[in-house]
Amino acid sequence: DNHAANGRSSKSFIGEGRWDKVYEQLQPGDYLFIQFGHNDQKFKSPDRYTNPFTTYRANLERYVTEAREKGAIPILLSSIVRRNFNEYGCLIDTHTDYPLVTRLVADDMDVPFIDLQRLTEFRVTELGPDDSKKLYNWLEPGENPNYPDGVQDDTHLNNTGAHEVAQMVVDELKKQAILVDYMK
Repeated sequence: DNHAANGRSSKSFIGEGRWDKVYEQLQPGDYLFIQFGHNDQKFKSPDRYTNPFTTYRANLERYVTEAREKGAIPILLSSIVRRNFNEYGCLIDTHTDYPLVTRLVADDMDVPFIDLQRLTEFRVTELGPDDSKKLYNWLEPGENPNYPDGVQDDTHLNNTGAHEVAQMVVDELKKQAILVDYMK
């Protein structure tokens, strides 16, 4: 079951009761993929913003602890990179300490971790400022009825980008011998 919702942070996911719904449904042996960070940075949005070293960390620890209480198996993932190149063609991080804190929680709580920040940074850097657009929602006017005027979105993936990142997750799960019996 996919309970993700756009625009949510680790805080608003709890505040809106979305975590309660997930928690109630968790069964022993379920795998719970936990990825936040993009919207936790929204310092102008008190219902979403979290300090990475305090509230964000506490929220991740809560998800892990409560999932384990239900017998579920949590997996932490860092955020994917935003396509943010400077004028020199260097990809510049926008997530600050959130991916690091996710890694620290994974290490401290012995939780499987998939570092999508690292993996997507390598891929987007490899493609460069122009070719990396093919992974994100960069659409010309008239190309998509949902965006009649076009769009230049450096955060959200298109189908190509989503498939590439999903393959990264599958590859990492295989490396860590997680759910391999369910993969072809």
